[in-house]
Formats: sequence, C-alpha cells, structure tokens
Amino acid sequence: MNARLNLFANPVAGKFLRSVNAAGKVVSDSPLPATTQELVKIRASQINGCGFCTDMHTKDAAHAGETSVRLNLIAAWREATVFTDAERAALELTEYGTRIADGPGVPDEVWENAAKHYDEDQLAALVSLIAVINAYNRMNVLVRQPAGDYRPGMFG
Repeated sequence: MNARLNLFANPVAGKFLRSVNAAGKVVSDSPLPATTQELVKIRASQINGCGFCTDMHTKDAAHAGETSVRLNLIAAWREATVFTDAERAALELTEYGTRIADGPGVPDEVWENAAKHYDEDQLAALVSLIAVINAYNRMNVLVRQPAGDYRPGMFG
C-alpha cells in the first residue's frame, strides 16, 4: 500500500509538518507527564483510525517502558484498572476533544475532572496535544499513510 501523497517529500506538506512538529515540541517539553502524552496520542489515533500514528505511538510508548497490559487496554480505559485517575481524566478529555462532531463538545464535568488533576500549564499542554495529534491523524488518514514500519527514533 502506498500513500496517496508523499507528505515527507512534498514541499508544502513538509513546511506544514515542520510547523506542526514545532508545536508538538512545545507540548513534549511541557510539564504534562510523558506517559500521559503517549496515552493521549494513542487514544486519539485509535478513535481517528490512524494506523500510522497508532503504530508510532504504541511503539514509542513500549520503547519508553510502557507495559503491554496498559497499551492493550487504552481503548477500554473506562473498564481498566491500570490507569491513574489523572490518566483517565486525560483520556476522557481526549475522547471528547477528538469526537467534537459527535456531541455537545466537551461537557463542563469532563473539563472540571481534568482540572482536578492538572494545573493550568498542564491543561494548556493537554489541549494543545489533543489538537496536534488530531491534525497528524487527519493528514495521515487523508493520504492513507501506511502503518507498520515505524521504528522508535526514526524521526528524530
């Protein structure tokens, strides 16, 4: 399977991706825990059906020491006992922030739950991360970016 458009070779896509990568670096350098960042990226990618990002972020998380049990249960986080209350709040916010078209946006109780676990800088990073991963997901889904060949560290 080949992508419809080579995002890595096209100059317009490349320029855009460099900007998105710079935004992503702001988040990765933020006080939002790295583990939470990977969980959020994986969950949004699952929801959006982005195989490329799901492949990348599950492999990156495993490489960083995340357990297979937790990785395998991200999609079923509500029933899983392996996530902290803070991680569950981030996953819930991710789902609402990713599925905006499916409902009422982000309900106040979802926001308030996240705000119980994260300070203002962490919330800003979490909101930014949800926006960034959704942008990556949409680009990859649009061009049908193939998944499965990613190796941790291959982009940096």
